[in-house]
Formats: sequence, structure tokens, C-alpha cells
Amino acid sequence: MRKLAFTKMHGCGNDYVYVVADRLRPADPGALARRLADRRFGIGGDGLIMLCPSSTADVRMEMYNADGSRGEMCGNGIRCVARLHYERSGSGRNPIVVETDCGPKSIVLRVDAGRAVAATVDMGEPILEGRDIPVDRDGRLIDFPLEVAGREYRVTAVSMGNPHCVVFVADDGIFTLDDAEFARLGAQFERHPLFPRRVNTEFILPRGRDRLKMRVWERGSGETLACGTGACAALVAAVLTGRADRRAAVELRGGTLEIEWREGGAAANHVFMTGDAVEVFTGEVEVADGELVAVESSGRP
Repeated sequence: MRKLAFTKMHGCGNDYVYVVADRLRPADPGALARRLADRRFGIGGDGLIMLCPSSTADVRMEMYNADGSRGEMCGNGIRCVARLHYERSGSGRNPIVVETDCGPKSIVLRVDAGRAVAATVDMGEPILEGRDIPVDRDGRLIDFPLEVAGREYRVTAVSMGNPHCVVFVADDGIFTLDDAEFARLGAQFERHPLFPRRVNTEFILPRGRDRLKMRVWERGSGETLACGTGACAALVAAVLTGRADRRAAVELRGGTLEIEWREGGAAANHVFMTGDAVEVFTGEVEVADGELVAVESSGRP
């Protein structure tokens, strides 16, 4: 048996197990993610995120959901990756560029007494064309009628590097659903035939032009306390449907994220997300000898 060091971190309660994979990495990250993310028999979390070497950025983020499936992007996770890399590297570099499966992302850290406590991420431009999100339909889907569980919902589809289905609600009803009821509904959205790669679903109650309340179902992980890419998608959808201004606080079950969809300037059309990056604890977990493999110079196994 070998020891694998990890750090447990969260952003607004969206918690992951973080592993630095610069010399050794899991041979089967999906299987390890399922084991470590188990909240009864493992460390517990929404998945596994690895910090890997990058030839094009400061660090590469590789993420796996709690069910072992690969995720392209995690808005809350990338803030924690930036903080962990900043504190481990000792370079003092800020901003930090993180390579992801959907391209490089720049993160500006807010540092207090040598420790990064929050971060602002340039999430890039939202993707709105249906086939690119992807959805099984051409063109933009804005307030599009979709039947789920025998009821028609109006949905707006947005990708922030991963696919999102944003549903606006008129009252607090969705927030009072018990966990089992919400899980049944979320799972039906996730696997709806309209979404060929499954989908994350955000239920949004506008509370003013600058405030949105959100409950989220994430593909591969189920309900989470927060979703950074989902909060970004929610603001974009709210602007597109005339429900919000371009800067708003998004209230999630685990905390609040500040989201801005810039209209002009050098970063026009980019979405910026600001939120915390919290270290919970560090430790080691036992893994079998065959569960780890050497990392090549490219950062890949």
C-alpha cells in the first residue's frame, strides 16, 4: 500500500478532494473519484480534482465528478486550484493561469497575510449556439419550452465550458422540495434527450435586478451546495431574458457568488466570477501500489 496526500477544499460549499499529481497520479482517476467522494466510506465530496503539470499554463486542472465521469470545468474548483497552486509553488505569481479541458482561465487571487482567501476568475465568453453547448437543436434556446416529468418548463441553454439548462421559477417552491423530490426532478433534466452529454440544471428565482437565488443539480454529482459555472450561466440567461442586469449576486445554498457579464472594454462578453476558496483539512489516504502511475514530462500518464 502507498500513501496519497490530499487536501479537502470548498468554494461556497462545493467541495472536492484535491490531489497534486506532479510526480505520481491515479491510474484510474474516475474510480478513485468514486471512492474518495463517498460521504460515508470515503473522504466525502462532490468529486476529485487533480493539479497536474502544464506546458502552456501555471498548472492544469483535471476534474472528475462523484460518479467518476470527467468534467470539463468547475468554477468553484478552479478557485481552489489557483489558491492551492499559489501556496504550494511559492512563486508569488498572481494572476495564475490554469489550463482546463475548455481552455486556459486566468484567476486573480485576493491575498491576506500571505494566504489566498478569495479569487476572481475570467470564465471567458458564454456559448449560446445549441449544437456547441451541446443541445440536440440548432440555434439559441432562450425561454425554450421543454417537457420534463410531465410538465412544461421554459429553459435557457448556456455553456460555460460545460452545458447548463437554466430554469426561472416564480416562487420559492423549488427551494422547499425535499432532497428526494429534487433528486428525481434533477435526474430527469440531466438525462433529457435534448442534452446529448447530459446537463447541469439551475433553478433560479430572481430577487431583483442584481440578485438571483439558485438551487442546482449537477450532472454526475447530484445536488450540490454551489456551482460556479452554473451561477455564471444563470446570470447570462437572466440578462438574455431581461430578468437581471449584467452584474448580480447569486445566492446558493452554500454561499454567494458575485457574477459579472461584461458588456464593453478589453474583456467584453467575458463572464467574471468572484468567490471564496477555503481549505478544510489535509490528510493521506491508502491506495494500492498499482493505483498510482508515474507522470511523464507532458503531465499525462
